[in-house]
Amino acid sequence: MVLYLRRIVRWSPQDIPSITRIGEVAVQKVNKRIKRSIYSIALLLIISSCKDQITDPNTNPIVFPDANVSYSKHIEPLFQQRCALSGCHAGSSAQAGLDLFTPSYSSLINHQPRLVNPGASNNSLLVQRIDGRIAPQMPYLSQPMPANQINGIKKWIDEGAKNN
Repeated sequence: MVLYLRRIVRWSPQDIPSITRIGEVAVQKVNKRIKRSIYSIALLLIISSCKDQITDPNTNPIVFPDANVSYSKHIEPLFQQRCALSGCHAGSSAQAGLDLFTPSYSSLINHQPRLVNPGASNNSLLVQRIDGRIAPQMPYLSQPMPANQINGIKKWIDEGAKNN
């Protein structure tokens, strides 16, 4: 077989170690591509882990009233559903250091930079992030909140952002 290959390609037996080395380099390149692919897939999974999906079919969407918005009845359940339980803003690895898991009022009000400016929703970073005026829009990589929920958060802030 070697003699046959030597006649076609004109290799000498001394070239076989270098051919083996070329094969090793090719295998290393393939391994490097596989590693890159694995890292890319892992990164994609990490980025897509913050999803806006309610997996419990018994969970009802949160609808805000036109006035007297309550933090405990409306805001906190919404943040748990859309922000904390999705994995983005909960626990010790909460994004931007904002843990919105129960109880979340003090985390939200005392967060730096300041997210809520009581009485002035249009000047609140929280509203600017959820309505898309400041990127990235929240919830991140997810469907934007419906108008009723954005307006409800604005109303709560305009009503003084009380812990009620």
